[in-house]
Amino acid sequence: MAEGAWQTGAMSETSRHTPNHPSPEPAPDLAFLDEIEGEEALTWVRARNDHTDEVLGGTSRYAELRDELLAILDSDEKIPFVRQRGDYLYNFWTDAHHERGIWRRTTWESYRSASPEWETLIDVDHLAEEEGVPWVWHGACVLYPTHDRALIDLSPGGSDADVTREFDLTTRSFIEDGFYRPEAKGSMTWADQSGDVVLVSTDFGPGTLTASGYPRIVRRVRRGQDLADGELILEGEESDIAVAAMYSTIEDRTFASRALDFYTSKSFELVGDDLVPIEVPESANESVWRDWLIVRLRDDWQVGKRCFPSGAVLATRYADFLAGGRDFVALFIPTARSSAVDLTATRHHLVLTVLEDVVTHLELLTPSGRADAGADNDGGWRRRDLDVASPLLPEAELATDRPLVTVSVAPVDAKESDDLWVTLESFTLPTTLALARLDEAGEVCEVESIHALPASFEASDVRVSQHFAVSADGTRVPYFQVAPASMPTDGSNPTLLNGYGGFEVSLAPAYLGGAGKVWVERGGVYVIANIRGGGEYGPAWHKAALKAERPRAYEDFAAVARDLVERGVTTAEHLGAWGGSNGGLLIGNMLTGYPDLFGAFVCSVPLLDMRRYTRLLAGASWEAEYGDPDDPQQWEFIQTFSPFHRFDSEASYPPILFTTSTKDDRVHPAHARTMAYRMLKAGKNVTYVENIEGGHGGASTNAQRARMSAYAYEFLWQQLG
Repeated sequence: MAEGAWQTGAMSETSRHTPNHPSPEPAPDLAFLDEIEGEEALTWVRARNDHTDEVLGGTSRYAELRDELLAILDSDEKIPFVRQRGDYLYNFWTDAHHERGIWRRTTWESYRSASPEWETLIDVDHLAEEEGVPWVWHGACVLYPTHDRALIDLSPGGSDADVTREFDLTTRSFIEDGFYRPEAKGSMTWADQSGDVVLVSTDFGPGTLTASGYPRIVRRVRRGQDLADGELILEGEESDIAVAAMYSTIEDRTFASRALDFYTSKSFELVGDDLVPIEVPESANESVWRDWLIVRLRDDWQVGKRCFPSGAVLATRYADFLAGGRDFVALFIPTARSSAVDLTATRHHLVLTVLEDVVTHLELLTPSGRADAGADNDGGWRRRDLDVASPLLPEAELATDRPLVTVSVAPVDAKESDDLWVTLESFTLPTTLALARLDEAGEVCEVESIHALPASFEASDVRVSQHFAVSADGTRVPYFQVAPASMPTDGSNPTLLNGYGGFEVSLAPAYLGGAGKVWVERGGVYVIANIRGGGEYGPAWHKAALKAERPRAYEDFAAVARDLVERGVTTAEHLGAWGGSNGGLLIGNMLTGYPDLFGAFVCSVPLLDMRRYTRLLAGASWEAEYGDPDDPQQWEFIQTFSPFHRFDSEASYPPILFTTSTKDDRVHPAHARTMAYRMLKAGKNVTYVENIEGGHGGASTNAQRARMSAYAYEFLWQQLG
């Protein structure tokens, strides 16, 4: 789930608490469920968990599903994805022997071998046992260029709040009096190359957090200083989401930003003691790469006599821009079928990831410093397609007109090299990790396969296809279908429909892994719906389901459900839907708005009570996505997609499984708790399970992930199979 800012409505308290604008306070019989770790609430949770374990966890199929999922998650044949830092490649790894994981490193020579030799740096399981804290790994920031120190982030139980501790990579031990950030939402990163200064955003005490619960102050702290005594770099407003600062080793510059809401921000470069504003539109995403300012637009932007459209990617000389110049080159202009979803930098090139009807292709952009004429040269930039996938694709995929695969890239060392990590996958093609070597001119010298994931499920008789449903307003909505090639078209197939539809998140083809094993291999049909609210067709696709337009996303999902029935894939009796977080809000609206289209639902870590969402944990940060329920005029449209308020105790609903986490400090577990409680009280078919650990991800270990997923699949097989 994403984050956005808090704004209070301008109406009086009396006018807010009208029957059409209910009080944000919980109903008296539900208030105890707001106490995240209150004894009465946890007693209710334990009772529901025991019931769930009895009806779902007690079957032989559940045990098979759990064991199959855990075997995939714990497999020693998983790809050990790495990051290069100096002479070493670093990896974080979990398996059956390292439930909470180990942070480790190896050499290039060893990594290329079939069985790399690793040096363990931090054993999180051992640390958790030694300190009596259920630590969950959140990441490491290694000091450049010495690579002898690291700032380690650890979360107790998987919540977003974490601690930062300084680690010595030569002695492989935490530094007793090193940098330390106590548990809070925020960050600590290196402020320069000395290793004696850090940038810290955290809870510095009363008045230092935003209404969303994130830091609104960034300080530069020197070794030996108390965090609160550090030099103030940037202070935001309480109404902001958060503030942040980062030091770029590539540009040797420090940048800071205020996130005003989820989609707007103000950005600065710290020059000496001055914050120099980078005056691009607040809704744009900007970055500085070498001598260039790169701007990705979310709204149309009139610059001089040119108007660049939403979704465009622009470039100009950074120094010229700061001096007042506005001579931009358009590196990418979207079409009705395409959008730019990622931008990756190497030493000499930019790689743009483009979605064309939700399938990726790559474009290489190289600044030449000239504005030569030519088919592949535009405003001093050379552009061409970058094909690093063909050497990795099997012949069957190459033979198709349009392989439904996803290719993603990341730099190996953006400061020194043009090498790229390449990840290739599809719904049925196991993930391959390769190394692509580019020269300064942008020619691909070599694509070397490094590691490949073994197949998790039998896919020889599985067919992947893309279809388009027509939504209520005539919009064509794409969706992917993964099904047996010999699938009957008599509507008898158990079918699982997934979606998200928010925060400009795109759902592209990805290897199904566990879902392929426990659903598709057992004869189920798996479907991904690319509904509005996502980013599949750029910012416009997202805005089409923003705030008052949110119901468009639900109409799209319903259109896909109907299309599956019309095509003979399934029937309502055999059709289930599963979504989490914002996708849980989607499921809540399918439950209360389209119950006749489905046979069962799985609703994970969801938002459901949209009258109170801004008052629960980080909920205020999503106001830019959903609207302000404290404003009666906005509540008029928000209540149309608030499942908690749309629930009718007299109506009939399909069976539903709610899953959440006690340690989720992003989406409050009260959303799932109170909805389940109300539905159970009304006699509805509700199953509920709450993992005690896990944060917003719902689980902290592979065993927990396998258990929670197995509950969901067992529930779906019971209801749909």
